[in-house]
Amino acid sequence: MAPRTNHQQPRADFNILIVGQNGRLMYEAIVFVASLRAKSPKFSGRLILAEPQAGALWRKDPTINSPEVRTLLMNLGAEIIPFENKHFGQAYPYGNKIEALGILPAGEPFVFFDTDTLITGELTDVPFDFNVPSASTRVTGTWPKEDLYWPGYAATWKSLYDKFGLDYDSSLDLNEPAEFWRRHLYFNAGFFYYKCPKIFGERFLEYALAIRDDRPDELVLQELDPWLDQVALPLVIHSLGGKRDALPNGFLDGKTSCHYRLLPLLYARESDHLVETLETVTAPNKIKKVLKEYEPMLRMIYQGRGQKARALFNQNDLPRREQAIRNTLKREGFWMR
Repeated sequence: MAPRTNHQQPRADFNILIVGQNGRLMYEAIVFVASLRAKSPKFSGRLILAEPQAGALWRKDPTINSPEVRTLLMNLGAEIIPFENKHFGQAYPYGNKIEALGILPAGEPFVFFDTDTLITGELTDVPFDFNVPSASTRVTGTWPKEDLYWPGYAATWKSLYDKFGLDYDSSLDLNEPAEFWRRHLYFNAGFFYYKCPKIFGERFLEYALAIRDDRPDELVLQELDPWLDQVALPLVIHSLGGKRDALPNGFLDGKTSCHYRLLPLLYARESDHLVETLETVTAPNKIKKVLKEYEPMLRMIYQGRGQKARALFNQNDLPRREQAIRNTLKREGFWMR
């Protein structure tokens, strides 16, 4: 095995950002933090939970309203830091991950994770090069949507690169055929990282707002909700010198983490190791008594419905389309979120 170059050395001195708010996300945050502490004991950076605050852009107060949840998160080492929504909020809650970057200390490397992520290995062993940003490539071609009258993948994406003065051609994967979605830089926003949250966050916000408020003509037939963050993200990463293969395969969205998205999907399709990790880190009484307040976790984890849902599938021979998995889970009464 070839030795790592200097810029590939794993580093422990980075911060983690997640977003937590009232409802499902605050319980997912507990699972995330518990798995981080159990599986990545060498991580010594700050774990920051960004909490959106009540304001004009929210119909209901989004703050974590359970004292038990707040106490448990803090006891597990999470710093709960408030932030104000100035641009998104209730109308586009995915924008939280963009606006929350503003609370992180400038100049310190960070990794953002969605809360519906399980840490399954030592994060400090991941060979991050924080000078070269990237994001999750565990993604399907959700955007743009093909349409009878649309201009095609190339014209759609090129219009965005042109809008921000970016080099479109250098973003392409020429191993993929023309007019195939994988030819274009596209990420899942379940994780992303860079050397400075201020630079990344300001660029992310600038691009997202510009796309939302003044889209190119080529996007007139395209929906931007809920995909706005994933439309802007590759442009941000490309503008900062990032790329799709900046991180070696097999770490994030691999042996070190899993963006499971929903508990029924986790039980249906993820590995035995992942299911074991979930059930082990949620077993301690101090965690169990809080998570039982959330019905999907009560039913799926503690009352065994997750294992029953898992038995419906052969994890080595799953349906090719996620929708088929979802349909089976719904038909059998195991679809909960």
